[in-house]
Amino acid sequence: MEQELSEPVVYLNGAIVPAAQAHLPIFDAGIVQGATVAEMTRTFRHRLWRLHDHLDRLFGALRHTRMDIGMSQEELARISEEVAARNAQLIDQDDELGLIQFVTAGENPMYAGRAVRTTPTVCVHTFPLPFERWAKKMETGAHVVTPSIRHVPPQCYDPRMKCRSRMHFFLADQEARLVDPDAISLLLDLQGNIAETSAANFLMVDRGTIISPTTVNTLPGISRAMVIELAAKLGIPFVERDIQVDDVMNAGEALLTSTPYCVMPVTKMNGAAIGGGRPGPMFRRLLTAWSEVVGVDIGRQIEEGARRQGH
Repeated sequence: MEQELSEPVVYLNGAIVPAAQAHLPIFDAGIVQGATVAEMTRTFRHRLWRLHDHLDRLFGALRHTRMDIGMSQEELARISEEVAARNAQLIDQDDELGLIQFVTAGENPMYAGRAVRTTPTVCVHTFPLPFERWAKKMETGAHVVTPSIRHVPPQCYDPRMKCRSRMHFFLADQEARLVDPDAISLLLDLQGNIAETSAANFLMVDRGTIISPTTVNTLPGISRAMVIELAAKLGIPFVERDIQVDDVMNAGEALLTSTPYCVMPVTKMNGAAIGGGRPGPMFRRLLTAWSEVVGVDIGRQIEEGARRQGH
């Protein structure tokens, strides 16, 4: 039993194996074409949070891409819970896991030069959440930069499909870091409206109202949906509309929402302060309400986790 728990396990194509034994061939379509759909869920107190919401979106993407993985949503949920439960035994009781599910279109026979498995590649794996990456930003706020790279328009693929064909995000992040090595790129659409970052939805706050870009060009995030639920519970207006850079520059607050850290303040855009240049009351109100729902002080968990991780 101890040997089984000496390293994390991974589910890959029908079997749960030690992480060191989980490999993809170089001619997998996820590598050759970037033909991959994916989801990320996190744990709170080592239990997966909103797993079925993430699986709903994943299976929607599978239908959109016509990938048949040969299993039901309930089967993949059971596998995900088993992988998370086993790997949670290898981390500190106060740490948490991120769980990834990804599906590729299978192996590409042209690049392989022989008969290959053309059914989809299915993988479930975990990693300890790196709290040190977010601790400073949660305390002082993130800096977003709008690069020249524009978001992929919805005419190319449905933004509700979370995929890993993300070269535009990679290039945008590279460009943003020329301005500030710690900056996060915030992409605009072809019309100059705010879209999203490579890993988060963007929100702004104006006179007590939370304002979101429309989902015409952005992924409707699970964490964004949580903010909508919390806003309704707290009596905070939430609206969707097109947002331009000038709107954000003159906003009272700005926020990012993403699975790993839930909600994060944005205090600078393109080098200019937003609001007072420090995390505002809406951020703290949402973070407190979120913490109450999950039974974990999220801000404290990130702060203490970063300290344990050596930062």
